[in-house]
Amino acid sequence: MTSPLDLSVVVPIFNEEESLPELVEQLLAALRPSGETFELVLVNDGSVDGTANVLTQLSENVTEIVGVLLRKNYGQTAAMAAGFDIASGEIVVSLDGDLQNDPADIPLLVNKLREGYDLVSGWRYKRKDPALQRKLPSRIANRLIGRVTGVRLHDYGCSLKAYRKEVLADMRLYGELHRFLPVLANIEGARITEVRVNHRGRQYGSSKYGIDRTFRVLMDLLTVWFMNSFLTRPMYVFGFGGLLAIAGSLLAGTYLLSIKILGADIGTRPLFTLALVLGLAGVQLFCFGLLGELQIRTYHESQARPIYRIRATLRGGRLT
Repeated sequence: MTSPLDLSVVVPIFNEEESLPELVEQLLAALRPSGETFELVLVNDGSVDGTANVLTQLSENVTEIVGVLLRKNYGQTAAMAAGFDIASGEIVVSLDGDLQNDPADIPLLVNKLREGYDLVSGWRYKRKDPALQRKLPSRIANRLIGRVTGVRLHDYGCSLKAYRKEVLADMRLYGELHRFLPVLANIEGARITEVRVNHRGRQYGSSKYGIDRTFRVLMDLLTVWFMNSFLTRPMYVFGFGGLLAIAGSLLAGTYLLSIKILGADIGTRPLFTLALVLGLAGVQLFCFGLLGELQIRTYHESQARPIYRIRATLRGGRLT
């Protein structure tokens, strides 16, 4: 039996044929002198340029590379999930493939993790991005996520993070939850911290993020808030909403009943319709909402259905 590796570096890649050779060179320069046994799990997320060919060529010359070719573009969360599942190192480090994260910071995160933490997140404290388009929205989002979830970090969007493998094994990723990994880890009782890391401007290509990303983040934030606060007690949120609706229905119904006794006609009053709607809404919150959330959770957890499909895996330049 072979001993497990010390470190796995997971990099999701989409249309990065220009930056990929330089990224691998920088990763090797940062990790080979450390004496760690490591692998580079490079996940090609359905790139439509020459990334797959570049990855194949690199894997023929670099024995540490494990190339993962997904069947199509599934998104960053799915690509990271694929890399995490394949990674065999006791410590897993993730980073972007666009050269904006500095591979030289990886030993810093690994050393911090070995101080007793389960997850170490990078903090791009001198971020090289446009202020209005990227830095300001990110700052607002980080504060909002920290306030909603209780896990306060300066930089949720930084992909450069280090994890203990056993922590990742307890989490399931879907949607756009990769940016909420610290929150998911916190649900599992992980010890979390952050360290300042270097950040560099984009050298090749253009950003893959658009305005639609903001709406996806907000929707996933609601999901993570629910999971973090009510995962083991879902009736706290659904029951509270249901009680409010039922209470409103009872108040309106009591008022209508009292004026009906006094001889007023209530059949055509809008309040009568509102009382009925609130009553039905209260019951639905108890039934459909709770059952729907539990069914979705059961679907993802019990079946262990992956959110990606692998076309092939490259090891030493050969397909497996």
